Amino acid sequence: MAEKSILAYFQSRQQAESCVPKLKALRAADIQIDQFGEYPGHGVEETFNPLSNSDFPGLAYLTLGGSGMSQDARILTAVDVDASGMADGSWELLEDDPEDMTRRDILLTVVLDEAAYDQALRVIREAGGNI
Repeated sequence: MAEKSILAYFQSRQQAESCVPKLKALRAADIQIDQFGEYPGHGVEETFNPLSNSDFPGLAYLTLGGSGMSQDARILTAVDVDASGMADGSWELLEDDPEDMTRRDILLTVVLDEAAYDQALRVIREAGGNI
C-alpha cells in the first residue's frame, strides 16, 4: 500500500478546512493546514493597541504581522510596499489564472493512499485549492 502526498494552496483557511472531512473520509493518513508568509511572526493580536502599548514593535508588525525581528529588520520591512499600503496588487498575479488577484498563503498538506489520490485532487480543486 503506497502513499502519496499533496501540497495545495488556498486563499483562506476556511477553504482548506472545508475539504478536511472529505479527505478524512478518503482515509488520509495525515492532514495539516498551515499559513506561511514572507516575514516571521504570527500576526497582530486583536487586543493590541499601538497607542497605549509602550512596547510597540513598529509598522511591519501592524501591517504584515511580522514580529521577533531586530530594529534594522523592522525598518527594512516597513519599506515593503505591502506595509506602506501603496501596493496595487499586480505582483500577486498567479500564473495559472491572471484574473485571480489574491494571495494563496494557506498550505494544505495531505498524505493518503495512492488509490484515493485522484479523488483527493478532485475534492481539493472543488474547494478552491491550487495544486
